[in-house]
Order: sequence, then structure tokens, then C-alpha cells
Amino acid sequence: MTNASMNSKAKPFLLKPAGKDYLWGGSRLNDDFSKRIDMKPLAETWECSTHPDGQSLVASGSFCGMLLSDVLRAHPEFLGTHPETEGELPILIKFIDAKQDLSIQVHPDDAYASAHENGQRGKTELWYVLDAAKDAKLVYGFSHDIRPDVLRNSLYRGDVEKYLQKVPIHKDDVFFIEPGTVHAIGAGSLIAEIQESSNLTYRMYDYGRTDKNGKERELHIEKAMDVVNTKGSATPRQQIRVLKYVPGSATEFLYRCKYFQVERMLINTERCRELVSFQTDSTSFQVLLCIGGCGVLVEEYGDTIPFFRGDCIFLPADSEAVQLHGKAQFLKVRC
Repeated sequence: MTNASMNSKAKPFLLKPAGKDYLWGGSRLNDDFSKRIDMKPLAETWECSTHPDGQSLVASGSFCGMLLSDVLRAHPEFLGTHPETEGELPILIKFIDAKQDLSIQVHPDDAYASAHENGQRGKTELWYVLDAAKDAKLVYGFSHDIRPDVLRNSLYRGDVEKYLQKVPIHKDDVFFIEPGTVHAIGAGSLIAEIQESSNLTYRMYDYGRTDKNGKERELHIEKAMDVVNTKGSATPRQQIRVLKYVPGSATEFLYRCKYFQVERMLINTERCRELVSFQTDSTSFQVLLCIGGCGVLVEEYGDTIPFFRGDCIFLPADSEAVQLHGKAQFLKVRC
């Protein structure tokens, strides 16, 4: 009797990302995470994605080589019963390497996107700072209330920066970005992003930069004005986080919203006789994004999946029991 016939529960699998060569990107996703993607620059890797603009491939197991979207279409039960998973993967997980400043931008909410963007999702997102240069900052809202007419005129003139709130960032910081909040990742930032499955970005200002063809990138000022929150934003503050320990691992809660829940998980079984047991329930899939270290995932009947920094593991809902062994750090994402 084979392992497959002994076990009817779903098995975890590795994902292979899609890459993006946006002009502000660098080389750290290849240098630090060994992505081996032939793009210069390599700005983003879409690690867990079924979005048509950049789809992940399955990189291990019986579905190896298939698009994640095709696997989930054939096996909708892998998504779970959470309301947000109705027939589709509701999230998108990325690594972002900002060698230069990203454009000043804003995202619509679900209602606006559905009405004005052919039924698409809006974009709520969370940033986890993996690394940051000494002087790295991000844009988070306006420093004070601004009248819509003043904002619109400043965008067309190209001097909106004087109204923006710029916040210093540090490794392990967490920022939640609601739709309507003006924002931008600053140069020198390495970010893990968890977001709704959407690629709707309304670019408000781009420093007059030109692409490889010498053209300035398109701005979306009027759409941005439809959705932007012109109230001044409170300075984002890092919440106190508490690590909860069990033998071989520790977990801390980072954020929960309507669309996703994110935790940071550390494992270290090198001096522990017990491995870290792990299993999803029927309500939701889970994604393990390895942000440091390495190890091995041991499946219920002995098969193994080695993982390294930068790897992304998808665990279907109601999965078989697995164990983690090694010394590593993950972002654990679920609905």
C-alpha cells in the first residue's frame, strides 16, 4: 500500500514565485533569497498568488509544475470554508526589494473596485519589514488634513511630497495599510507584503521618473482622488508583541483583519527532542513564508520537504499532520 493510499488528507507543497522587474527594484531577492529569476532589477516576487498578473507554480509533490490557480480550481476544498475563500484564493503574498522609492500611491476598497474596475477586489495590505537601511522611511498618509482641491493641484504640479507623513522604519516593524491611505515604501527597504489578491494601484506621483523606454509611468490622479482619505494620519506605532513558547517553537500574533491573519513563528528543534507538529483545520489553508533559517518539513508518512530562507509552503485546509525541524523563522498566514 502506498503512502498516498494510506492517507486521504491533503499534503503541503512548495510554491515557485512569479517575478516583477519594476524600475525601482534591486538585486536582493536573488542575492539574499536565491530566487534565480533572470530579471534586473528584480523588484518583487509573488510567492503565493493566483492573480492573472503573476501566478505561482507548485514546486513539489504530485501537483509539481502546475499553476496554483489550476490546483485550487480542481481542489476548492484546499481553500477551506472561511467566507473570504469562496471559490478563490483571497490573498497574495510578496517579497519586495525597494532599491529606490516606490511611487506615491493609493488603493481602492472592494466597493469601489467592484463598481469601477470590472468586479475586482480592492487592496488592503500589511507590510512586515525584513530589513531596512539606517535612514529608510515609508510614506504613511498625510501629516495633516488637506483639502481635496489643494491635493489635486499639488499632484498636477508635482509637489505633493510636502504634505506627506514620512515614518522611519526598522527591521521587524509591522504596518497595516487600509484602502484610501496614501503610502509608499522607501528606498533601502526589504519587505514581506500580505494583501488582498489585487493588483489595483492608483499612482499619484512618481518623481518624474522614466522607464527603460524613456517614458514617464502613467499617473492615475482622478481615480486616486475618488478613493483617497484626505484626513491627516496618526503616526503609526508598533504594538507590543508577546512571544508564546512551546517546546521547539515560539509564536507571536502580528495582525488580523477581514481578509487575513498573520503571525510570526520561530522554530528551533536543533536541541529539542520533539519536532514542532503542525496541521490546518477545515476553515482555512495556511501559508508558511520562510523569512530566515532553514529546515525540513516532515509529512505524516515520512516524506520530507526541505525549506530555506525565501521559500513559501502552502498547506491546504484540513491537511495531514506535519512536523517542522530545523532553525527557522516564518510568517504564518491564513484567512
